[in-house]
Amino acid sequence: MKSLQPILEEHPFFKELEPKYFELLVGCASNVRFEAGEILFHEGDQADRFFLVRQGKVALEMAPPNKEPMIIDTVEEGLVFGWSWMVPPYQWHFDAHALTLVRAIAIDGKCLRKKCEEDHELGYELFKRFFSVVTERLQHTRVQLLDVYGAQV
Repeated sequence: MKSLQPILEEHPFFKELEPKYFELLVGCASNVRFEAGEILFHEGDQADRFFLVRQGKVALEMAPPNKEPMIIDTVEEGLVFGWSWMVPPYQWHFDAHALTLVRAIAIDGKCLRKKCEEDHELGYELFKRFFSVVTERLQHTRVQLLDVYGAQV
């Protein structure tokens, strides 16, 4: 069986991560595959992992009360999603479903939290990387809100 380490090393999310951390990450990683239309997780479910997209497109959605779900963001090859594994109570804040065939690496959150507790430098490196993702997603959501509500002003 091939190691996932080369795949993790090549993923943009881990760019310039110290080589010593990849062995720790591999211990928490697995290959996953989702067919188009398949649900990856639902809002409120336990957030037990995050995903590095290798191929395909994933929709992140929210369902306003009494309305159809709306896509708030899409995630494609080379991107990462699922930071809820880092923040108690470890629950998803959105729904996610595959828009196309998706191949990804899933990193087990509980496994990785344990490794981060044992190695705070690893935890800090991951926190910095995820904080950048969260900031980017918030900015994207802000632009979407301006599109939705700006036209009504």
